[in-house]
Amino acid sequence: MSRPRVVAVVGATATGKTELGESLADSLGGEIVCADSRQVYRELEVGTGKPTRAERETRPHHLFDALSLAGPSSGWCPPAAVASAGWYARVARVACQDILARGRTPVLVGGSGLYLAALQRGLAPTPRVPSAVRERVRAALAEHGPAALHQQLARSDPETAARLAPRDAQRVARALEVLEASGHPLSWWHARPGADALAADWRVLELVVAPARLARRIAARTVALFEAGLVDETRALIAAGLAAPLARLHAVGYDEAVELLAGRCSVEAARERVSLRTRQLAKRQRTWFRHQVDAARLEAESGDEAALGAGALAVFDG
Repeated sequence: MSRPRVVAVVGATATGKTELGESLADSLGGEIVCADSRQVYRELEVGTGKPTRAERETRPHHLFDALSLAGPSSGWCPPAAVASAGWYARVARVACQDILARGRTPVLVGGSGLYLAALQRGLAPTPRVPSAVRERVRAALAEHGPAALHQQLARSDPETAARLAPRDAQRVARALEVLEASGHPLSWWHARPGADALAADWRVLELVVAPARLARRIAARTVALFEAGLVDETRALIAAGLAAPLARLHAVGYDEAVELLAGRCSVEAARERVSLRTRQLAKRQRTWFRHQVDAARLEAESGDEAALGAGALAVFDG
């Protein structure tokens, strides 16, 4: 018996995944499933590059509003409303199975490679971390800061460090805890056979754009984010009492908007910082997809949407 088909459009930020995903959903009889760790938060619209509300109303979209910064509101939300690969694998598996049961095709779209891997290959086993180890690492984090711990991680587990932002305190600390508790780096654990993968005929497409051209796209996208109301959206989140959970995300764009609203930087400095952090994110994403994902790669340099769509369909219909 042939397995059901699940397709995924992945790649670095600003490569055009959202637009291609929307087009493919129409061509393949599909429904879009979010595969982005920031787009799953319902309050984050402008700064995450979500499909527009009009696009989400035109065809079915799933998991784009699955979590709230305000905290759990249903069984779908984990404690503290923090997205994780484990949470994503569970809820995305249900969403995809429901789509398949309707005779439709799940079209996953996003740049969170670990989320895709958790769904496609299953969750890798990880060791129990004793409380003493956790407390020791958290104390070092408080004393030295996440950037220093990220440098430590880069020496012992360069593969994991390459995909984590230096300011991502939660994940950097977790990687060091696993290393100290087990003697094996987190990348070693992630390479172990996983459980509860979504069994399917997976067709994965990575959109790629040369770094220099992508940097120009990122610069233009940064300007567009600010013009589209990123600062106003951030101001509203702060007014709603969501400053603390927003800060915990260390989300590109929102961090800088917070600094701007607090008077700690200028608009120009905020834009420059957003562009820099987005380029750094894109580099980590490229590294992850190059080494961790078995994907057909499609150049997205020209901006010719018709040609890009035809190339993608050749992959998915092959």
